[in-house]
Amino acid sequence: MHPIEHVLNTTMSELGKMVDVNTIVGNPFVTPDGCTIIPISKVSFGFVTGGGEYGEGMKAPIETRHPFAGGTASGVTITPVAFMVEKQDQIKLLTATERDIVDKILESIPQMASEVRKMFEQGKTKGENSTSQG
Repeated sequence: MHPIEHVLNTTMSELGKMVDVNTIVGNPFVTPDGCTIIPISKVSFGFVTGGGEYGEGMKAPIETRHPFAGGTASGVTITPVAFMVEKQDQIKLLTATERDIVDKILESIPQMASEVRKMFEQGKTKGENSTSQG
């Protein structure tokens, strides 16, 4: 294996350890009043890896090439963006950042779904009542 492959493999392995799904959608926790809160974060990361062989080392067989210089650097930013809150069978998405119109629409989806479900349930009940009366 070429030395730069080893550096790349190590970098990717370490990045995989730093970021997993539990970093983005956190573990839920329950408050004393029974409210379940799930943190949601945005994870940004970047890395750079590089290396080179210098001097006469480039002409030697790959197994004996020297000197090789290599390095890697990475950075990770984890930003909380929202909290999903469930209480008494209602779900709300509370954003932690400045909201734009798309955020407001996404935030209202659970409430809209609940209202649509109620409308269908009321429609079924009215339909059953009208057929049983006739």
